[in-house]
Amino acid sequence: MTVRRPSIARDLGWRLEALVFDLFSAAVRPWPVSWVSALGGWLFRKVGPLTRNHRIAARNIALAFPDLDEPAAKALLNQQWDNLGRTFFEMPLTDKLTPKTGRVEVEGRERLEAIARSGEPAILISGHFANFEVMAGVIADCGVNCRVTYRAANNPYFDQRIIAVRARYGVRLFAPKGGLGSRDLLETLKSGESVSFMNDQKFNGGVAAPFFGRIVHTAGAPSRLALRFGAVMQPMSVVRLPRARFRVTIHDPIQLTDTGNREHDVEAGVAQVNAFIEARIRERPAEWFWVHKRWPQEDYAQS
Repeated sequence: MTVRRPSIARDLGWRLEALVFDLFSAAVRPWPVSWVSALGGWLFRKVGPLTRNHRIAARNIALAFPDLDEPAAKALLNQQWDNLGRTFFEMPLTDKLTPKTGRVEVEGRERLEAIARSGEPAILISGHFANFEVMAGVIADCGVNCRVTYRAANNPYFDQRIIAVRARYGVRLFAPKGGLGSRDLLETLKSGESVSFMNDQKFNGGVAAPFFGRIVHTAGAPSRLALRFGAVMQPMSVVRLPRARFRVTIHDPIQLTDTGNREHDVEAGVAQVNAFIEARIRERPAEWFWVHKRWPQEDYAQS
């Protein structure tokens, strides 16, 4: 297949974006993490409401919490911008947000360590909670041989920065080609490596399942792969603590049922994943990634 090269203007734009990130990273790395985090929260609280993403977040909150009164909804919108700003500004500093630095406490660590000792692949799932990057560092710290799936950035130079930032704290990224059910993923699991997924975003053509009382489409590959390989489906979550500290919880595994009817079993697995994600959001609603269009397009027609 012929790879289409970008135009000179597009390539220069990409290089400029990468340069801005390099300058930003160089500017924030010398400062205390808690200061940088607080600055990001303050800035996004000011700028976020001026963007189109503010309308998306407001509509998402209305869909998830239809009974929330206007003052409470406005407060939640403000809080989620604070969390998003902190997360963005913390990105160049993620190697400082690990259990080894004392900024991350881990509950249920023994579950990941058991996976590491077993030598068998597991399917690790979570969502975009608090600073979700922190969870990947915990996986690496617990010794799990794992590929962290992600969508490669359109800007290849920025993508190189993402890979380099995460490599500093032992995380190997994996952008499967051809969708989440690709041959790359199958080969990874066959080799005994685990795979982690963020399983909380809209996936066109995915499995229809309930989420906050509405039907959404969710990637079925994590459940499908867990069933195919008889692998543990291990959910994780993270919450934000004061002064740029975090608590990662390794929850009880999601128990999938293999009845022999694969499609039915995958649907049941996706429903359990959605229920897990929803429960975590209800516990800490300000710490979810509200600026993504999670529900079907028609639900945004009136926003």
